[in-house]
Amino acid sequence: MTIHPNARLTPAARRLLVHRVRSQGWLVKEAAQAAGVSRRTAHKWLKRFEEAGEAGLLDRSSRPRSSPRRIAARLVEAIHRLRRRCKTAWEIAGELRLARSTVSRILSRLGLGRLWRVREAEQPPQRYEHEQPGGLLHIDAKKLGRIKGIGHRIHGDRSRRCEGAGWETVFVCVDDHTRLAYAEVLAREDAACATAFLERALRWFASLGIRAKRILTDNAKCYSARAFRGLCEARGIRQIFTRPYTPQTNGKAERFIQTLLRRWAYRRAYRTSALRTAALRPWLAEYNHRRPHRALGMVPPMARLRAAREQRP
Repeated sequence: MTIHPNARLTPAARRLLVHRVRSQGWLVKEAAQAAGVSRRTAHKWLKRFEEAGEAGLLDRSSRPRSSPRRIAARLVEAIHRLRRRCKTAWEIAGELRLARSTVSRILSRLGLGRLWRVREAEQPPQRYEHEQPGGLLHIDAKKLGRIKGIGHRIHGDRSRRCEGAGWETVFVCVDDHTRLAYAEVLAREDAACATAFLERALRWFASLGIRAKRILTDNAKCYSARAFRGLCEARGIRQIFTRPYTPQTNGKAERFIQTLLRRWAYRRAYRTSALRTAALRPWLAEYNHRRPHRALGMVPPMARLRAAREQRP
């Protein structure tokens, strides 16, 4: 059990207090003063030691003996059953006539606060990882609104829109084995931009000694265009497409995009799109060389690449 952060006595200090009074003949007042507590507190621990021995010197739960307003066990079971049927907290609250906050609290306590946890428990994802760097490169793209004034992420009013700002696209390429990532901000998500991005990404990975064997993309038109397919054929790269409506197949790129948006695109308020684009390269260097990656045992992607090089015969 966790000791209260403001507790004057730890279990060891309580044992010392008892030892001084019972074995060394200290007065309770003297032992309490030496421990920095009141006589009442000292008597409390002496009494607990007499009743339960060493176990009595441990902290007890502060949970009340009775909780009249505690939600009934049958309702907790009903919430659990409805959540397993992929019901939202609002739907469960309406069906059981409970407050949504109560339902959400119970779901968090059950470890089912997120619907994806329920779905993952029912159908565990099929995780995979290629054994060598370059075995598979994940490619994806994400549209970003161009910066034209202060957006709703700062002022909070989605009804205020910057008309005519337009869009730009960040392309990403992630190595399946090392999680090394390359990204660029380009004007459009078309065949010309996608092909140029792939060529520069392959050149960057080649500079690290990584030769791509396969490429995985979604079914966007820019990846099935003649120019893009021609570049893959010229480099001897096998092109693979995800199944329709299954973005989890390209999960490593999808997950990297989430990190990219949270840690780079939306991390700070940029005055212009050019400033946001200029901040991408330093962030990528931080991601590849220094940021711990949970899927890699809390080491950065570049460390995974060095380990892969050492394992080569």
